[in-house]
Amino acid sequence: MKIKFEDAMKKLENIIKKFETEEVDLDDSVKLFEEGMKLSVECSKKLDEIEKKIEFITKNKNGESVIKSCSPDGIEDKDD
Repeated sequence: MKIKFEDAMKKLENIIKKFETEEVDLDDSVKLFEEGMKLSVECSKKLDEIEKKIEFITKNKNGESVIKSCSPDGIEDKDD
């Protein structure tokens, strides 16, 4: 499934609203749940891809520019 992150989030929000505001029969509930799970997985993948791309330049103690990368484990030097 290829969908823009923002569009996937909007669809997820709409699914949640349906569950909160409407009476949804069992068959439709299952379909909505399946769609929501697929959208959730897609959003998670996109966030993981973006997180891997995030880098920023900072200065070390000596005033030299250093490229750092952001990962789930924290911020680390790119050369490490």
